[in-house]
Amino acid sequence: MLAKLHTQGSLPAARELAKAKHLLIVAPAGTAPSTLPLGDTLARALSRRGKKMLDAAISAQTPEGALAVWVAPDLKKSVFEQQTAMRKAAGTLLDEHPEDITVLVSGPGTSRRALAELAAYVLWVNGAPLPQRKKKTAGKPLRKILMWGHKAADGFAQARAVAEGNQLCRELTVLAPNELTPGAYRQRLRGIAREYGWTREEYDYNKLKRMGAGAFCAVAQGSDEDDAAIVRLRYRPRGAKKTVALVGKGICFDTGGHNLKPARSMQGMHEDMNGSAVALGILAAATEAKLKVNIDCWLALAQNHLSPRAYKQNDIVTALNGTTIEIVHTDAEGRMVLADTLTLAAKAKPGVMVDFATLTGSMHVALGNRYSGIFATSDTLAEQALKAGVVSGERLCAFPMDEDYDSALDSAVADVKQCTLDGNADHILAARLLQRFTDKTPWIHMDLSAHSNKGGLGAVATDCTGFGVAWGTMFLRMFK
Repeated sequence: MLAKLHTQGSLPAARELAKAKHLLIVAPAGTAPSTLPLGDTLARALSRRGKKMLDAAISAQTPEGALAVWVAPDLKKSVFEQQTAMRKAAGTLLDEHPEDITVLVSGPGTSRRALAELAAYVLWVNGAPLPQRKKKTAGKPLRKILMWGHKAADGFAQARAVAEGNQLCRELTVLAPNELTPGAYRQRLRGIAREYGWTREEYDYNKLKRMGAGAFCAVAQGSDEDDAAIVRLRYRPRGAKKTVALVGKGICFDTGGHNLKPARSMQGMHEDMNGSAVALGILAAATEAKLKVNIDCWLALAQNHLSPRAYKQNDIVTALNGTTIEIVHTDAEGRMVLADTLTLAAKAKPGVMVDFATLTGSMHVALGNRYSGIFATSDTLAEQALKAGVVSGERLCAFPMDEDYDSALDSAVADVKQCTLDGNADHILAARLLQRFTDKTPWIHMDLSAHSNKGGLGAVATDCTGFGVAWGTMFLRMFK
């Protein structure tokens, strides 16, 4: 549950201000410190640090004993930089786990809306703790934001919707693998679908086997429980004319299969379902924001286990669209479950498909954890995706996907190899493989190398970033 927001157009009287225990004072870069609320306290804090201007967040104790933080984001800089500055400032207050925070917005009227919305979004995203199982709790969630200096008639509904979607994504991603098996995930989705009013359809393992979804079933057959499934969620707002398909990789735990991961690499593989959580978070945000676009959300839920029934190297499987695939490495399971899921999504004839997956280590090598990489079937689509990244503060890098890369996937015994063993350009080869299952539908593939970053990223302070939810919501808003 996100904090309730209360806004007032004017700054509070001194008596009202004295009641606050945690204060976030926001103004545009270049604002004279003396003109800000509690300017005398700020001036002393700046003097102690040998500064004259507010070039980074400054915290100090007020005469009444409250903790105050001043921050002056530069609205001429990128959204990512603005979010980072606000996140660091808000973090000083949130570290004390307050039940409410008072936000004072100063500066020219033209900048107040942007600053107020930025502050609200960052506080919403970081004010609710993620699930954890320690006896010593991390403190109470932020329950109230009291904002002065800008009256938001809409309550920043769009930003709140994105924050809710991001929170849902991260809540699911951090759950332990014994808490979020594919079967438990499906059960949660039933409740979430009822809450948001989505229609739901499940393709369980046995149904997929009968349909001929051999790529998905090859991965799913290694698990003890037949709880794997592809789940379709549908959002159909009144008046919407265009349809987008969101596809998410939902590997709830990835051992690597017969090509077993070493312990260091297997640690954290409960987060290999993050792509599905991103797609779900976007769907939730779009629903809350009442976006006028039809959405089909396809979630490929399975585990990649080691067992006598698990698929193995040199197996040949037939995917749902009839393509035969030579198995080269069992730890390349993500592209297998996505292949059949993309085939199902493409059959519904959406205007565009976007898939999300923590797919390749080579994307991490290429970009690290601060950007995610995309592939697109046209330059126009790639440009739209990159623009949505700039506006949302979630940074993307577009990669090539030229046809001549296909020669590396030539197989002597099947239509295509699943991957190669040398690993060169594996992020590109994975995209080339997946494109075979899109049926020429306009398509974006996002390899989520930024799904986790130590110390947070952009607006988000937790290591688990929920990267992709803000981008996806913006992309849907811009979709034409």
